[in-house]
Amino acid sequence: MSGAHALERAAAALQVEIAAQQAATLERYLDLLEKWNRVYNLTAIRERGRMVTHHLLDSLSVLPHLRGPRVLDVGSGAGLPGIPIAIARPALRVTLLEPNQKKSAFLTQTVGELKLANATVVAERVESWRAVERFDTIVSRAFADLGEFVASAGRLLAPQGVIAAMKGVHPFEEIERLPQGYRLLEVVRLAVPGLDAERHLVLVGAA
Repeated sequence: MSGAHALERAAAALQVEIAAQQAATLERYLDLLEKWNRVYNLTAIRERGRMVTHHLLDSLSVLPHLRGPRVLDVGSGAGLPGIPIAIARPALRVTLLEPNQKKSAFLTQTVGELKLANATVVAERVESWRAVERFDTIVSRAFADLGEFVASAGRLLAPQGVIAAMKGVHPFEEIERLPQGYRLLEVVRLAVPGLDAERHLVLVGAA
């Protein structure tokens, strides 16, 4: 699957509406990712079609479950899911938190080249970052353990906000180890077109 029109159709299958211009910008993002990946190894996935499914569509699948307007992508890496979110939803203010200097340099370059006025890059660790404002949604697909993610990022959550952890198989044991002061809101099973693997979004709020 490739091309902006195919991307629009695939997003619609996720019940996510994107305009033709947004689909084109998502394709330009993949162009930059491919270019930088030759030098910096930002992602192990190098085949364009798999980048569309495993990166773009996987990221867009969480959109119906986000609260706004302030979104924090913790451990953004190559900008996933934060950059696709920022492209598809310009009304959201997305902060890309990534401590690795090479990856944060890629994010800064990408935000500039794609003219994403609603995206900000912060090269800090989540444990030590002092944010000016709290976030309505804190999302990550980089954290291995749900409890660690919640413990590290929870202090940055706004009242009534949601922590959204992108997972593969249903993380029953991780959910049982949620830190005190937090509760499970919902586990959403995601069906990503072209991705033949289990995907779940774990939504956590303050207790």
